[in-house]
Amino acid sequence: MIKPLEGILVVDFSQYLSGPSASLRLADLGARVIKIEKPESGDLCRNLYFSNLVMDNESSMFHAINRNKESYAADLKKTKDRQNVYNIIKKADVLIHNFRPNVVERLGIDYEKIKLINPTIVYAELTGYGKEGVWKNKPGLDLLIQSLSGLTQLNGNDGMGPVPIGLAVVDILSGIHLSQGILACLYRRLTQGTGARVEVSMLESAIEYQFESITCFFTDGGQPTIRPQSNSAHAYLGAPYGIYPTKDGFMALAMGSIPFIGKLIGCKFLKKYKTATSWYDQRDEIKNILATHLKTKTTSAWLSVLEPADVWCAKVMNWKELFDEEAFKILNMIQKVNRTNGYKYETTRCPIQINGTWLTSTTGSPILGEHNKKIENEFLQS
Repeated sequence: MIKPLEGILVVDFSQYLSGPSASLRLADLGARVIKIEKPESGDLCRNLYFSNLVMDNESSMFHAINRNKESYAADLKKTKDRQNVYNIIKKADVLIHNFRPNVVERLGIDYEKIKLINPTIVYAELTGYGKEGVWKNKPGLDLLIQSLSGLTQLNGNDGMGPVPIGLAVVDILSGIHLSQGILACLYRRLTQGTGARVEVSMLESAIEYQFESITCFFTDGGQPTIRPQSNSAHAYLGAPYGIYPTKDGFMALAMGSIPFIGKLIGCKFLKKYKTATSWYDQRDEIKNILATHLKTKTTSAWLSVLEPADVWCAKVMNWKELFDEEAFKILNMIQKVNRTNGYKYETTRCPIQINGTWLTSTTGSPILGEHNKKIENEFLQS
C-alpha cells in the first residue's frame, strides 16, 4: 500500500510528547520524519520516565512516541551543524518544533529565517500557552495546563477536589490539532503552491477539548460546575450516566430512560422519575438508588438484561481483560517493531484505516544520531 503522505519530508525539532505525537501521526500516514536531536542528550524524552520501566536504556515513552522516525544529531550552536540542518530544511515540506518563545531565534530556526531558506515550507510550532501574555514562558507541562484550563473540575465526584485525567491528554490533543493544521496547509501548498505557519498552544487545545461544557457555562449564565455526588462520569450529564459497582466488578451506564431501566432491573424505586428533567435535577438520588440495587447481581447478569433492550451499557475492564477479548484481538491494535540494534518491543498501531488497510510499520524508535551518515550522503553532497 502506498501511504497518503509518502514523499513528504518532515524535519522535526520537537521534544517530549506533544510535538512528537504530531510527527508520529504524519509518519504513520507515510511521511518521512527526521528528528533533529542534540548530540549526546538527544530528545529529552529519551530520559523522561513516567514509570520505572527502562527499555533499551531509554524511556518507554520515547519508544512509544518516536517509532518510525530517523535521528539526525546536530548542535545548532555550531555553524557547520546548523548549515547542515539548513540544507535538509531546503528540501523539506514540513518543519515542527515545540520550543518556548524566543528559543528558535537563538537556534536560528525562527519562521522568518526558515521562510527565506524554503518559502513554501509548512512551519508548525506548538507552545504551552501561546507566544504572548504573562503565561507565555510558563512550562508547558500537561498537568499544569489541565489544572489551569478548568479540566480538573470535570472529573471525579463532588467534594473530591480537582481530579486530573490520568494521561497526558493535553499533549496528545495539541499534537492532534497540530497535525490537522499541517495536513490542511499541505493541501493548500499542493493546490496553491504557498507555504504556511501553523500555530497551536496546549492551553487552547485543552480549552477547546471542553467545548460542550464551556458552551453550557456561557449559556446558563456562568453557573458553577457541580459534579455528581457519586458514580460520576460527566459533570453535566444527568442520571444514569456513570460507573457503578456490581456484585463482582463494575459496569458503565450511559444515557437512558430511568423508569425503563428500573423496570428492566426490577427496581421499583426508579419508576417515579418519569421526566427527563428529573434525571438531571434529582440525579444524585437516582444514582444512589441505582448504586445500591446494582450491587445485588453480577455485571454479566445485568448486561444480559440491559443489552438486549438496547440500553447503553458496558463492563468496566482493565487492560488484561480487554486484551483477552475477541473484539480486541480482531482489531490487531498491537504491532511489533524493531530497532536497528535488534531490540524489539510491542506498541500500538495508528488507529486510521485507509481502503481497508491498517497503517502499520515495523520500524521502532531511532538510536540517537544513527542516520547522520545516511542523511548527510543524501542531503549534503554537492
